[in-house]
Amino acid sequence: QVRLVESGGGLVQAGDSLKLSCAASGRSFSSYAVGWFRQAPGKEREFVGAISWGDITIYGPMVRDSDDAKARFTMSKDNAENTAYLRIDRVKPEDTAVYYCATSRSARWATGIEYDYWGQGTQVIVSS
Repeated sequence: QVRLVESGGGLVQAGDSLKLSCAASGRSFSSYAVGWFRQAPGKEREFVGAISWGDITIYGPMVRDSDDAKARFTMSKDNAENTAYLRIDRVKPEDTAVYYCATSRSARWATGIEYDYWGQGTQVIVSS
């Protein structure tokens, strides 16, 4: 049984740093891509980015197209611990969202689609 569990969210102050974790069981990050997504209240889900089974890191448009986001969002993973991480530096109120991790073995993993197993999400609330 595949299970993904996100943690590390909560209420933080603008300007703080945050490191979210995604712990997997029943599926290995050395064999599947792990993606990060977020969904803000009233908005569509956004693809933050993903790391492939071959350790290729791709950021989604919300990071790739923003110099500010490129400087603040960092993904990593530890295959030995089967855990992925999303670090957000200098958080802003607009980072308030539920953050999800998910896995994929699709050739389209870098596009943020065809992710099959999802965690329950971790809520991040940034106060100004």
